[in-house]
Amino acid sequence: MEKIMVSNKVISKLNEQVLHEANASQSYLAMAIWADNKSLDGIAAFFYEQSQEEREHMLKIIKFINEVNGKVIVPKLNAPIATYDSIKDALVQSLKNENHVTSSINELTSLALDEKDHASYNFLQWFVEEQLEEEQQFQFLIDRINMIGEEGLSIHAIDKLMGKLAVSSEIKDED
Repeated sequence: MEKIMVSNKVISKLNEQVLHEANASQSYLAMAIWADNKSLDGIAAFFYEQSQEEREHMLKIIKFINEVNGKVIVPKLNAPIATYDSIKDALVQSLKNENHVTSSINELTSLALDEKDHASYNFLQWFVEEQLEEEQQFQFLIDRINMIGEEGLSIHAIDKLMGKLAVSSEIKDED
């Protein structure tokens, strides 16, 4: 079976996106470890799940690059931030990370259109929708913390909520 050829510019940007997804996965892994060390089991589960999801996004892009006869470049990763002042601090950083990834996906999608690379453009539509969901989820969590705070029982409530989100994400992925 002959492989589809896509724009070299798009392949280059897809490789950059592999780096963004890998860095996001590492960042969430560091957040999960931080939460685990504080015995925040629900928050840790949530961030472990986020880390896995970002790794899956990275692999999805890698497989696409291979399918279209591009050359994948395994990225060198940046060291993530390993400690946070609060749960809100970790969530605000998460939202910033997602905003960065969204911006990159949007640039990549625009490039695919400019290059008339319809195969890549169609492939990227899944990521456009996914990023909208990711940003909404983190904004939701930040809004809840702003509403109830991070003291005493509020931490327990946030830990429980994020644990439920991790479980519901796992169930959604199995469907």
